Amino acid sequence: MISDDRVSAVKAILSEFVRSPSLRHVRDPHSLDRVSRDIVKCLDREHGVWQKWTSDREALLKLAVGCWIPIETLREYLNGLPGPPLTMTDVGQRLRVFEEEPYANYPDEDLRDGCLAIFAREKAEGTELPAIVGLLSEYVEAEQQRIRLERAVRYKRMRAEERQEAEQRLLSGADCGWTQIGKASIWYCRKNGRTFRLKPTPDKRWEMHRIDGLSAEEKGKLIGRYGGRGDATKVVAQIAYQPEARF
Repeated sequence: MISDDRVSAVKAILSEFVRSPSLRHVRDPHSLDRVSRDIVKCLDREHGVWQKWTSDREALLKLAVGCWIPIETLREYLNGLPGPPLTMTDVGQRLRVFEEEPYANYPDEDLRDGCLAIFAREKAEGTELPAIVGLLSEYVEAEQQRIRLERAVRYKRMRAEERQEAEQRLLSGADCGWTQIGKASIWYCRKNGRTFRLKPTPDKRWEMHRIDGLSAEEKGKLIGRYGGRGDATKVVAQIAYQPEARF
């Protein structure tokens, strides 16, 4: 006999599928293939490796990934849902599988204290666990976005400082890798006290000259034309220690 859980899951899939007001969508072969795969996946779940896990149990546990909810609390609530009794190992190992799925919110140690504080507060107020899980999921998502933005700002500031330091090394006469002055499209490199300049050409290549100063107008001595800075760097490494007369 088909369990109520499976019937409810299939009904939910079909309800979502026929919700579209367009008959064209309902009859579309690709849409039919997709809903068929969803139903088969739903029906196969009972015969999968994880025998104790109904769709409701899995949905809640997936949402709890990365939220630092105590395993015992999850187990207690999940055992109140339809299905065989779950042990701590059942819940811990299933949670681990979900954590290792692509794009999952793997537990961030930096968010642990914040999650546990919210959990303790909401539990003390009597909030139902699914609501706590939802709140924590929103908190984790918001914090991860904040952390990404802060890291992006720090990285941008660090890169700006590095560019400024590189420009100062170039202007001071020290050896340096390819460096721009301001936002100019011209790059300069100094090796063994010798200065080289790379200028972009209309055909999207790079023309390198040996120069004495840092003027973009100085003609200098043409070394060659290259597809990128990497190719020019290899040439500089070869000629920077050769007698000047050879180039």
